[in-house]
Amino acid sequence: MGFVLPLSHSCPKRRAVLGRTRSIMITYRTLFSTFLRIGVLSFGGPAAQISLLHRTLVDERRWISDAEFLSALSFCMLLPGPEAMQLATWTGWRLKGPWGGLIAGLLFVLPGALVVLFLAALYAEFGQVPVVAALFSGVQAAVVAVVVQAVIRLARRALKGRAHRAAAFLAFAALAGFGLPFPAVIAVAGLYGYLTTQGAAPPFTGPRPWAATGRAVTIWGPVWLLPLAGLVLASPGFYAEVAVFFSKLAVVTFGGAYAVLAWMSQAVVVEKGWLTAPQMMDALGLAETTPGPLILVTEFVAYVAGHQKDGWSGGFWAALITLWMTFVPCFLWIFAAGPWLERITQMPRLSGALQCITAAVVGVIGHLSLWFAAHVVFAQIGRIDLGPFHALWPNIASLRPLPALMALGAAYLLLQRHWPLPVVLALSGMVSAIGAWM
Repeated sequence: MGFVLPLSHSCPKRRAVLGRTRSIMITYRTLFSTFLRIGVLSFGGPAAQISLLHRTLVDERRWISDAEFLSALSFCMLLPGPEAMQLATWTGWRLKGPWGGLIAGLLFVLPGALVVLFLAALYAEFGQVPVVAALFSGVQAAVVAVVVQAVIRLARRALKGRAHRAAAFLAFAALAGFGLPFPAVIAVAGLYGYLTTQGAAPPFTGPRPWAATGRAVTIWGPVWLLPLAGLVLASPGFYAEVAVFFSKLAVVTFGGAYAVLAWMSQAVVVEKGWLTAPQMMDALGLAETTPGPLILVTEFVAYVAGHQKDGWSGGFWAALITLWMTFVPCFLWIFAAGPWLERITQMPRLSGALQCITAAVVGVIGHLSLWFAAHVVFAQIGRIDLGPFHALWPNIASLRPLPALMALGAAYLLLQRHWPLPVVLALSGMVSAIGAWM
């Protein structure tokens, strides 16, 4: 079974050929409905979101191949910003050009952004709502199973040899045991893959996509930076400070939100005093259990900070500014750099670097999965420090029986019984809410 998808974006009617004889037209309506569904179901952080994207785009729709998906994932891991959102944007661009990328990226973010805005408004007015917290706690437990499923699926497809398995293990150990910076881990993996791959690149026969890159920079650079400059020059103060801070964050967020959460938390709480430490923990908890990229925690932070300054209107404008400064750069990166991905994959050394990065990403997601599962199942997480070795060490006495049982139950329903993900998420949320009410 195979498929062919034209690479050119000049033809308005792109066709994906599935199997041997069957073909379908990928329309904007189909693209819209598919990515809207992905956006609504994108719970669980990058590991679960990448799994959802793979299952939908590769296994179900067969719009792109495994090789394309993994190459694009590795590519997006090299860019600043949320990798799952950028992977969705790249896929939309790959299928339907810039408009397709814009549709896919926006639909991946907007459902979660609306949920976070609603919850942030409730939180700012009334504090933590017990029923809502219990509901999302159940979703968290189910997401543990989703994350495990993601790691298993990606490992099967990305780890094709001893070197790749070693890269995944070493990446996991570097992050989970030694706390090495994420960009350094990815850089080392890419360098190793580059240096150990042999072969010369074939002649590049197609046109170099400088024009597409130039158009992207010309359009999306001003879309991002002109509002930032306008705020700084015309309205210096809190909102300009919000715009500058989250624009900087958008540039340094390599590998998704996990890479900068610690730094952001310290800056927001200690340096700027926008939130208290308990408020920041509530923000992280809500972001973990809502759809969309985890970096949407920035929207919650901005809303609460703005609400404390100017009420609900201040919260709304601070959240809107933050969303703009966080996600507009993502479209710039993808539309400017995406056209070069095919060329990169044709160059053996760069392709080898991307493959090794992909293998390391399995270890990275494994570490994120462990981190996420530990915080769901245990109420207290400590650390063990032995020289250069630093690792999570949960307090066994703080085991939360209900979330642990729900995570196991969700794993059974998803992995063994193959229940639909929305049903498992809804069931877990209802059980948790009923348990809290009783």
